[in-house]
Amino acid sequence: MSPTFFFSLLCLFSLLLLLNSALSDPRATQAALICENDTAPAAERTAFVANFLATMDAVTPLVSRQRYAAVVNGSGNLTVYTFGECMKDLSQQDCNLCFAKCKTQVLRCLPFQIGTRGGRLFFDGCYIRYDDTYFFNQSVSAEDKTVCGTANYQGNQGVFGDNVVELVRNLSTEAPRRDGFAVGTVTRGNTSVYGLAQCWEFVNGSACEECLAGSVKNLSSCVPKEEGRLLNAGCYLRYSNQKFYDNSTDSGQGNSGNRSLAVILATTSGGFAVLVTASAIAFFLRKRQLKKRRERKQLGALLETVNKSKLNFSYEVLEKASNYFHNSNKLGQGGSGSVYKGVLPDGKVVAIKRLFFNTTQWVDHFFNEVNLISGIRHKNLVELLGCSITGPESLLVYEYVPNQSVHDNLFGGTKNVLQLCWGSRYRIILGTAEGLAYLHEESNLRIIHRDIKLSNILLDEDYEPKIADFGLARLFPEDKTHISTVIAGTLGYMAPEYITRGKLTEKADVYSFGVLVIEVVCGRKNNSYTQSSCSVLQMVWSLYGAGKLIDAVDPSLEGNFNVEEASQMLQIGLVCVQASADLRPSMSTVVKMITRNHEIPQPKQPPFINSTSTEIGRGGPTPSRECRSQQDSNTQSSGNDMTESWIEPR
Repeated sequence: MSPTFFFSLLCLFSLLLLLNSALSDPRATQAALICENDTAPAAERTAFVANFLATMDAVTPLVSRQRYAAVVNGSGNLTVYTFGECMKDLSQQDCNLCFAKCKTQVLRCLPFQIGTRGGRLFFDGCYIRYDDTYFFNQSVSAEDKTVCGTANYQGNQGVFGDNVVELVRNLSTEAPRRDGFAVGTVTRGNTSVYGLAQCWEFVNGSACEECLAGSVKNLSSCVPKEEGRLLNAGCYLRYSNQKFYDNSTDSGQGNSGNRSLAVILATTSGGFAVLVTASAIAFFLRKRQLKKRRERKQLGALLETVNKSKLNFSYEVLEKASNYFHNSNKLGQGGSGSVYKGVLPDGKVVAIKRLFFNTTQWVDHFFNEVNLISGIRHKNLVELLGCSITGPESLLVYEYVPNQSVHDNLFGGTKNVLQLCWGSRYRIILGTAEGLAYLHEESNLRIIHRDIKLSNILLDEDYEPKIADFGLARLFPEDKTHISTVIAGTLGYMAPEYITRGKLTEKADVYSFGVLVIEVVCGRKNNSYTQSSCSVLQMVWSLYGAGKLIDAVDPSLEGNFNVEEASQMLQIGLVCVQASADLRPSMSTVVKMITRNHEIPQPKQPPFINSTSTEIGRGGPTPSRECRSQQDSNTQSSGNDMTESWIEPR
C-alpha cells in the first residue's frame, strides 16, 4: 500500500480520537417532525416547490445573523411562509450547525414529491416550520404535542415528580417576563431536574403565557419519565434529569436546600475547586499518555511511514505561517471550516483550512479531502498539498488561489466586472467542464463532486478556474449505475432525482454545472426569486423558446461579448439542467460542445418551473408575463447567497 493510503488511514483514526473530546453540542437531535396532510395539486406543485426552495435559501443567512428568521415567498395559494429559530443558550456556531441540519431534515415532509403544504421540525437546539398559511402570530395549534422520554427515573420518583411540576411552573412564569426565554433547576436532596423554556421570536407577552399555560399539566403527565418536551406552535419547553442547556446561569430556580449548607459549601468551594482542577489535570495527562501508548501499539511502523510522507506538515509550522491564524490572514469561512493564507518557511504561499469538529460528519469531510484528491492532479482542480494531525486540531493545506471565487467576483462587495469579461467567463465555463470530465472519466478514480457551485470555483492569477472543496465528494464504484445516499449539497444546484430519491450519478454534477453556466452568463443567481419575477432558469428557458437567448446575457458586459458563443453557452446550460438525468450529456461531451466539436442538442424543459406561467406551443415555450417583465427590465437580482444544505450530521 502507498504512503498516501497509510497517511489517510492515520488522519481518519486521529480524527475519531479528537471527536471523543469535542466540547461543543449544537443539540441537533430530533424532538418531533410534524407534517401536514394537505398537499398541493399536481398543477401547482412545481410553483409551490420553487417558493419553498426560495424561503429555504433565505432563512439561513438571517438565522446566522440574528438567530431567527421569518420569510415569505410567492402569492395567493402558492405563498410559502417559513420561520426558523435557535435556542437562545446556543453559541452562534452551534446555532448554525443545528439549523443547517434542521433545515434539510424538514424535507422529510416530502414537499418535492407530493407538495406537502406544511411541516414543522423541533430539534433540541433549533426549530423550523413552513406552511402555506400565515402562522407567525400563532402560539397554539391543533398539531401541538407533548413528547415524553422512554426511560423511567431511577431515583425517588415522588420527589422527582414534585420537582418537575415546580420547575415547569417556574419556567412557564419566568420565560414571558424574560424576553421569552428561561432556564432553571430544582433540587431536593439528591434529586435534580433541569429545564429550558423558549417562546419563538414572534410570540411575545400574553401570547407567550398562553403558549406555556398548559405546560404543567402536559409535562407532569410524562412523570416518571426522565425527560419530557412541550412542542407547541409558539414555544418549546423541556425538562430532564440531566443538565442539557449551555447557559451557566440558571433562572427561575426553586431550590429547597438548607441555607446553612449553602454557606458551608461556599466557604469550602475554593479548596474543592483546587482539588477538582488538580484531579482533572492528572486525569487528562494520564489519558493523553495512554492514548500515545495505544497509538504506538496499534499503528506501529505506520507512524514512521507517515512522518516521512511529503503530505505531513507540522502544526507549529502552519500556525506560524498563518501568523497564528490571525484574522488579517483569513481568506473566508464556509460550512466546513475557516481558510487562512499562510507563507511556509521556503516562501511558498499556501491556503490552510481549519476544519470544524462538532460531529462525525467532519471525519468524512477530512477523509474525502485527503483520500480522494491527494492522488489526483489537474490544472482545473485545487491541489491538496498535505495535512497536519500533530496539533490540537487537524489542518488541510492547499495551493493558494489568489483571486477568490467566481461568486465573489460576480456578486461580492467588490464586483470584478472588468476582469470577468466575456473571454474570462468562457474560460471559467470550459475549465470547470474539463475539471469535471477529469473527475468523472479520466482519473484513476471515478469521483462525483456533489457541490459544484460558484463559490467552489476559485480563480488563479490568470483567472483560470480551479474546482475546490471536495468534502462532499463520493467515490463511484465502477460496477454501479448509481448509488443511493442521503442528500448533501446546496439548494438550487441539486438535481431533482437526487433531491427526491437520493439517486446519485455523475449526472448530478452535470446538472449543477448547467446551473453554474447559466449563472455565469447571466450574471444572476439561480435562487434570486421575487414575487414579481421568475427564476433565472425559467427566464432563460422562456427566452430560448422565444428565440431571444441573447437577452439573458449579463447587461454589465455592455454588449462586449461573442453573441454566438453566449447563445451556445446558454443552450449548453439548458441541456445540462434537463429534468431527466438520462438526457443530460456526459461532461466529456459537454467539453466537446463548448469547443464546437459536438452538436448541441435541443433541450427539454428544466425542473422546478411553474408550468402555468410557461406556455408550450409549436415553436417551443414562450415567456410568461412575469418572465417577460423580467426580460424587458433586464436587471440583475442579487438574491441571497446559496447555503449549504445537509441531511447528514455535520
